[in-house]
This record gives sequence, structure tokens and C-alpha cells, in this order.
Amino acid sequence: QVQLVESGGGLVQAGGSLRLSCAASGSIFSINAMGWYRQAPGKQRELVAVIISDGSTRYADSVKGRFTISRDNAKNTVYLQMNSLKYEDTAVYYCNADVYRSGIGWRVYWGQGTQVTVSS
Repeated sequence: QVQLVESGGGLVQAGGSLRLSCAASGSIFSINAMGWYRQAPGKQRELVAVIISDGSTRYADSVKGRFTISRDNAKNTVYLQMNSLKYEDTAVYYCNADVYRSGIGWRVYWGQGTQVTVSS
């Protein structure tokens, strides 16, 4: 079994910062991509940022220059530093990870989500 646990969400004023963390645990052999997605009320879930095991990153245009994704491979943890937050960043943020488990292969796992609310 693999679990992803997010933390760091909360309420912040526009212009402020938050740092999200997501730790993966369980019977993990290897992790390739780790990413952050978000879903606002009435909208589809969208990609925010992704980081590959080699350190390469990709961001949604709406967060470029404001958000930074990073990871600690030794801790199987991915982070999302969010600066200059805007009201439209309000959403539930989910992390996911592409995990290799012995005898099972590659599968994508999701966290339970953490609420980020930005007040205008």
C-alpha cells in the first residue's frame, strides 16, 4: 500500500505565501514524477506543477514565476512553494506520484487534498 499525505494548506491574504508538502510512504521501490493539481469549486482538476526524478519541472502558465515545485527524493516528499498568491489560486490542492512497487509495477497514487483559500 502507498499513502500520500499533504500538509500546509490554509487561509492566506492575497499577496501572501504558503508552502505545501506531500510525503509518500509505504512499499515504494521508486518514484518517477511527482506533481500538484488543484480543483476549484465547479471546475475541473488542473495541473499546477510536476517534477520528474531527474529534477526537470513543468508549470501551468497561470503559476509560472510565482510557484516553485521541489522534491526530496530521500524523503519521498514533494513541495510546492506558493508566492504572490491570488484569489483565483483558491482550490483544493492534490499531490500525486508515479510509483513503482515490486510485483505491481508503475501506478499513480493521489493524496486526499488540502484546502488553500486566498482572501482578496
